[in-house]
Amino acid sequence: MGGMSNDRPTAAEIAALPKSEFAFPGPLRDQLVAAILNGAKTSTTGLVADYEHEGEALPEAGERAVVVDSDDRPVAVIETTEVRVVPLAMVDLAHAVDEGEGHRTIAAWREDHESFWHSAEMREAMDDPSFTVDDATLAVLQRFRLVADLR
Repeated sequence: MGGMSNDRPTAAEIAALPKSEFAFPGPLRDQLVAAILNGAKTSTTGLVADYEHEGEALPEAGERAVVVDSDDRPVAVIETTEVRVVPLAMVDLAHAVDEGEGHRTIAAWREDHESFWHSAEMREAMDDPSFTVDDATLAVLQRFRLVADLR
């Protein structure tokens, strides 16, 4: 990746950036982080309800964040390029494909994401043992670019 090293943030800059955690630590996070680093993953989906529960602002274009691996080590810096908030029923195939998880249909994407959002870990994180999503659930569709590979 020529020219990327010129854009490499300093240790102080990296320390000042917010952390971006994909999924929960473990195999899924490892898979997603690898897809970000190899360029396959350029989009991600969050839930407005999750941001609200965490008291976090929604991401905005131009913001940078440090991607951490399952051991909480910084492995990449990404920059958000676009954010859309849409009901789950309106998620488009291009967004799903760009998540880099190999989904070729919205149905497959949705099934995978629902199993994550309905997981015990997510329900625990939401403090809601019966947390579920449906067509009307507001999703945060975020596109990003890899700014620096920190490995």
